[in-house]
Amino acid sequence: MTEARHWHALDDGRVACDLCPQACRIADGKHGICLGRVNEGGTLFAQNFGRCVSVAMDPIEKKPLYHVCPGREVLSIACNGCNLRCDFCQNWSISQEMTRTTALPPEKLVRLALEGSSFGIAYTYTEPIIWFEYLLAAGALAHENGLKNILVTNGIVNEAPLRELLPYVDAMNIDLKSMNAEFYRTYCHVDGLDAVLRTIRLGAEQSFIEVTNLVIPGLNDSEEETRELVDFIADVDPAIPLHLSRYFPTYKMTVGATPVATLERAAAIAREKLHYVYLGNVGLAESDTRCPTSGNVLVRRTGYASEVVGIEDGKCSRCGRPADFLWCD
Repeated sequence: MTEARHWHALDDGRVACDLCPQACRIADGKHGICLGRVNEGGTLFAQNFGRCVSVAMDPIEKKPLYHVCPGREVLSIACNGCNLRCDFCQNWSISQEMTRTTALPPEKLVRLALEGSSFGIAYTYTEPIIWFEYLLAAGALAHENGLKNILVTNGIVNEAPLRELLPYVDAMNIDLKSMNAEFYRTYCHVDGLDAVLRTIRLGAEQSFIEVTNLVIPGLNDSEEETRELVDFIADVDPAIPLHLSRYFPTYKMTVGATPVATLERAAAIAREKLHYVYLGNVGLAESDTRCPTSGNVLVRRTGYASEVVGIEDGKCSRCGRPADFLWCD
């Protein structure tokens, strides 16, 4: 196994993991809450290094990332586990339980991406941060081979490892579940809001980011909280795309599905300050990207299919405003 980074030994044979705010204290022979890091004889190892539970070619729009290489497919992979225990987890069978994995060393991963004509690698489906050591190795090799690295993440990571990782990350979709710290403690089982907000701020300085908010009736859908979330994103950068996603009952949560009208109300609030707001999990809702200055359609979307129609030389074809996109070569 590969020795983990960001940990320290304790006096009683346990080790303290310093990767994320869960701050696991792990006894000999035991693993942390994320399932990926294990104490063996007083040393913390990344037992998940190069171990994969899912490999697929996906449209980049599925992540969702609407402003990154639109219309392209990306090799998408996942590890087993997560550093959260969200009651509403959609991928609980691979994130909340130990499951079978297969070996995918960095060299093989990069070769798969190149052979599949992928523009990069998306670390997604579960929580890639718990794959930290693998992200560093695979991310560096991917960059050496001209590939982009994409994280779909909950943003629950400490500052030092985040800063170490960001040079290898080209784009992220960060899940901002709520602006209420108690929501994170009660439904995600972590004291993690501050970490997520920090990840968004630091990520926006070095990478291209988009944000997703899963809107759950009665829990994080009030007008007050929506405005607080929008104000935070606008303060970082009003050009950050926001995806407001519809919740459906899953895993341990039985709250009824989010009414579409709730999402539409939230979107109207968000569009007062943000340039790009999209609705997710709502079927055929309009998902085109329009220039915030001229209203010109820049990218037209049907489902996960995208077509660039109003951008020339990286600018709006009508008014010349630079388009807020990360482009592929």
